[in-house]
Amino acid sequence: MSALLPVLLVVDSANVVGSVPDGWWRDRHGAAVRLRDRIAAYAAAGERRLFTDAPEVVLVVEGAARDVGPVPGVRVEQADGGDGDDKIVEVVAARAPGRACVVVTADRELRARVTALGAEVAGPSLLRP
Repeated sequence: MSALLPVLLVVDSANVVGSVPDGWWRDRHGAAVRLRDRIAAYAAAGERRLFTDAPEVVLVVEGAARDVGPVPGVRVEQADGGDGDDKIVEVVAARAPGRACVVVTADRELRARVTALGAEVAGPSLLRP
């Protein structure tokens, strides 16, 4: 991890929300808002393993959740054309050289794409209550 830059934590919103069958499909926007707010609370409290390093958090949203906005502690990136995976790869690739990055997803293809760019991967359980 770079001593100058915080860890870049990139969250695959659709994948994390979809990892728990709690009725999220009835309100995709609301589920993304709840995830965003939970991440912001974890970041503010320094909870969870990765949040102790005061990361910069990027939540990538798509589809019905595209209009979810940012809150303090969580930047939101909207996927163009509904492809969140491509947006996540773009965010990872655009980070500063040498900057540590963790992508939260269970998507195997996306995991392969971001690890090829030097990112680490964590599963959705990192962000579950």
